[in-house]
Amino acid sequence: MAEQVSDSTFEASVLKSDLPVLVDFWAPWCGPCRAVGPIVDEVAGEYAGRVRVFKMNVDENPATPTKFGIRAIPTLIVFKNGEAVEQRTGALPKDQIIQLLESKALA
Repeated sequence: MAEQVSDSTFEASVLKSDLPVLVDFWAPWCGPCRAVGPIVDEVAGEYAGRVRVFKMNVDENPATPTKFGIRAIPTLIVFKNGEAVEQRTGALPKDQIIQLLESKALA
């Protein structure tokens, strides 16, 4: 299950993580976000110990999405060593999320 992250915990949880991180930027009113949410939770379980997975509600936490130029949701960003290394927008299927992690987070 993905953990929740906020503007106030983002730096410590994501940017200073020893592991690669996947962040799902979403909102409760977003249909595609609700579709991809369970997939992100499933991937979080499968990659536990290798990748940290977080969800950020953009309505409750406006500063971080603005900092990373997020204009549409759902947006997934892979962070490695405190840097954003890949960003994808839209409800990606599980195989594309796994490919993203394997090629960018774990490469």
